[in-house]
Amino acid sequence: MTTPQTARVTTFLTLEPQVAFEVFTEETNLWWRKGPRFRGSHAPDSVVRFEGGAGGRLVEEDSEGVFEIGRVLSWVPGAHLRFEWRGRNFAPGELTEVEVRFESAEGGTRVVLEHRGWESLRPDHPVRHGQDVAAFLAMMGMWWAGLTTALRTVASRPTPRVE
Repeated sequence: MTTPQTARVTTFLTLEPQVAFEVFTEETNLWWRKGPRFRGSHAPDSVVRFEGGAGGRLVEEDSEGVFEIGRVLSWVPGAHLRFEWRGRNFAPGELTEVEVRFESAEGGTRVVLEHRGWESLRPDHPVRHGQDVAAFLAMMGMWWAGLTTALRTVASRPTPRVE
């Protein structure tokens, strides 16, 4: 039996779960940091976005075209999101999975993100950068921590008032 390999991060947003879900899925390009550490495209015009709900896609688009990061597997606004994830250096059929839960908590929403399925990739896969399992999962946890920190920043910005 193969041991599951999962990176897990948790953050807290001072928003109701429905709004937290909307920020995560509708403002993805604002919180998904730019640059080669966080995006496959190095183009300054790249955009990361979810297209559609269940059955939709998570894509990165730039002037060169569209890269499908993965398909949306589950879309339950305010509660749950699950999607496939693949890097640009993945071979066809190589996929991992990201699950995001939006849990009501006092004063807002606890967002729990688990990126799993890394055990399905060979130990010398380029995405691992030559690291052993523990170091690689810690690196992926830090990668998602950087993104969820940016999510927290986007979610905490003042909402413009229309009068």
